[in-house]
Amino acid sequence: MATSTDGSMRRGANREALLDAVYDKLDSLDLAPYWAVNPNESQNDEDGQVLKGAKAIPFMWKYSDIEPLLYEAAELITMDDSERRSIVLVNPGLAPVRATVSTLYTAYRLNDPREIMPPHSHSINAVRIGLTGDQNFTGVEGEAITFGPGDVVLTPANAWHNHGNHGDDYAVNVSILDLPLTEVLNAASFEHDYKEEIDGQMVSRREQTTRYSDDHSHKTYGFGGLRPRFLDHHRGTGVHSPMYVYRWNKTRELLENFRDHEGSPWDAIQVEYTDPVNGRTAYPTMTFFGQMLRPGERTLPQQQNASQVVIPFHGNGHSIVGGKRFDWSPFDAIAIPGGEWYEHANGSDSEEATLFSASDEPVLKALGFYKRHGKTESGEIILLD
Repeated sequence: MATSTDGSMRRGANREALLDAVYDKLDSLDLAPYWAVNPNESQNDEDGQVLKGAKAIPFMWKYSDIEPLLYEAAELITMDDSERRSIVLVNPGLAPVRATVSTLYTAYRLNDPREIMPPHSHSINAVRIGLTGDQNFTGVEGEAITFGPGDVVLTPANAWHNHGNHGDDYAVNVSILDLPLTEVLNAASFEHDYKEEIDGQMVSRREQTTRYSDDHSHKTYGFGGLRPRFLDHHRGTGVHSPMYVYRWNKTRELLENFRDHEGSPWDAIQVEYTDPVNGRTAYPTMTFFGQMLRPGERTLPQQQNASQVVIPFHGNGHSIVGGKRFDWSPFDAIAIPGGEWYEHANGSDSEEATLFSASDEPVLKALGFYKRHGKTESGEIILLD
């Protein structure tokens, strides 16, 4: 009769072959082992296997590389070819997935003079920022918005909207979407057949009928602390900001008002774009910041698990992300993946620099996962949030 000792000896002698057979069976059944046979072997590192998914890396895209390609694309691709003509920033750590960081997607777009695309909607939240030209156009839920450099326009999930250019010169803008997040959640969808009721019939249209004045957002929400009670503030789904455009001159004015303030050693002078009705973030999935670095100012290093896309508006400087230095100019884009230490520095001793940032911070906070640490001047690591 075989004993347990015999079994142990036989298992020991054939252990590697038996394990290989088990791994083959698991693999054929689309199963995976979760144990560490040898902590020095990456093949069977249980924690490493769970965490080994593709990760975004710190990276920067130069606008000087993107801009000429935008003009080339405009020559070759017309509205008759495609309703969209954008250049997407693909993080090398996530390729071929079209994502700039794990949860956010960024795309630059150039519109020809007087070019308007037809309306569409999607379950994805998006924000569009003007870079060049003062006649960028976005119509969203009947509010016709013309915007210029630095202006921030919301196109919330499921809101019908269309984009274009009302001017006689080219106009460039950049969009940031929570598309990668909605795809992971199996929530991404698009609609293109825009219709309006005309004489009792639903008729397809290539442009929305204007239902709000072009200054509706500013006229209704441009006075902090005051809210018209006779208006309906439940626009769209009601889970996003009803203020669809945030003008850069107002953001810049607020930043300038605090130029002489001590500010934050980690964020300098930074303001957040919020829902004017309840003070929450503009979207439940994304929040946005305007930031000013005063002449010669450099922030202390910080680390958070929120992922960010940062776009300089004015000035020149550099950021250090994950130990890598990126020298930036206006309209470049910097990917700051969650978990990486980062800091920003203004390269000028006489002029300020301003930055725009998009972050998935609200998602992490809603789920109770958000963490943020900073380093002090002495190098001590402290909890910030």
